[in-house]
Amino acid sequence: MMDRIWAFLTSLRLTVVLLAFSILLVFVGTVAQADEGLYQAQERYFKHWIVWGFSFFGHKVPLPLPGGYLLGMMLLANLVAGHIKRFEWSWRKLGIHLTHVGIILLLVGQLTTDLFSRETQMRFAEGETRHYSESAMNHELVFIADADADTQELVAVPARLLARGGELRHERLPFTIRVKSWWPNSEPAFRPPMQQNGPPLAPNGIGRHFDFKQTPETRKMEDRNIPTAVIEIVPPKGPPGAWVVSAWAGDETLVAAVRASYSRQAGPEMGNQIGDRLIEPQTVEANGRKWSFTLRPARVYNPFSITLLKTTHKVYPGTDIPKDFRSRVRIENPQTGENREVEVFMNSPLRYGGLTFYQYQMGRDELDANRGTSTLQVVRNPSWLTPYAGCIIVGVGLLVQFMIHLVGFVSRKRAV
Repeated sequence: MMDRIWAFLTSLRLTVVLLAFSILLVFVGTVAQADEGLYQAQERYFKHWIVWGFSFFGHKVPLPLPGGYLLGMMLLANLVAGHIKRFEWSWRKLGIHLTHVGIILLLVGQLTTDLFSRETQMRFAEGETRHYSESAMNHELVFIADADADTQELVAVPARLLARGGELRHERLPFTIRVKSWWPNSEPAFRPPMQQNGPPLAPNGIGRHFDFKQTPETRKMEDRNIPTAVIEIVPPKGPPGAWVVSAWAGDETLVAAVRASYSRQAGPEMGNQIGDRLIEPQTVEANGRKWSFTLRPARVYNPFSITLLKTTHKVYPGTDIPKDFRSRVRIENPQTGENREVEVFMNSPLRYGGLTFYQYQMGRDELDANRGTSTLQVVRNPSWLTPYAGCIIVGVGLLVQFMIHLVGFVSRKRAV
């Protein structure tokens, strides 16, 4: 049995089959982006072991396909096993050995990147300070209570658990969360006091002032899905209470957009009042402690802070093509005592604390057009050097092998 497994892993036919399935998967995954969106297609086709059915030009095909992880691992096993079986030390094959090592490093590096890399965004306006970055796609339901005079206790429930529905419990929360409704994408509508034609979604919190309706999930890269949920909080004693939690209330940029929208419709004063209703604190008491809660983009906290000092936003005259997007920021790290200023601009990222900060977007504040805003793409990729190292090794291997054959050919021509 072991001989058969070894013969299977080292087979060149297996290599051809895996490469053929890889080409097919890339083609199918690329076509599926039109129906499923870029990020979902990447996740479903290339970051899974098995693809159970796929989209093809608007049609659902109920056939399984090997996913990117399965094909990558099988190609890696096939390459390593074949190299071990056919390994023969010789200076004439040094280039081949180097090329194989480089390809193996590329495969391992890509797998490591998929498993451990993380992309978030740091959004702020001039003068604001951030010690955290936020996910552009993932959300979390957070509960915050005072632990003592100086610290707070925070419990975060990932939105993927809310999407499953049912009841949720956490050992640090003195109540149960019961999910009544979950909408991956939604829109808010203010409930004027004199025009409330139906009962609210929930009798507590923002549900009294806003109606939320479910909207189709967007597949476009430039759009975002903004989730909303209706939950019940069941304390140890007393009746449960129903609440609406929405990313519209937990995301500062979305709150600013709502304020600006209603300011244009009803004036700045009314727009600010409606915006204040959207961010009214929602709290619940249990076991003598008061917990505030909201649904917001998932956060990643850093041991340092970054302050946006100035933004430079230049485009080529008569166009929207970026000429110079530049953010001047101050880094403050209390652990190291570091306090310095640095500029982040296109093709010149900031590398600090194991993170890479890229200049991603520029804009103006929704309520203050004289105030610039900036969005930095924050990437954590512990294997970011492996593609460079792999490509260099492959290139050196091919060059060495070419030179070995070239020298041998020239030598034989001279001997003749």
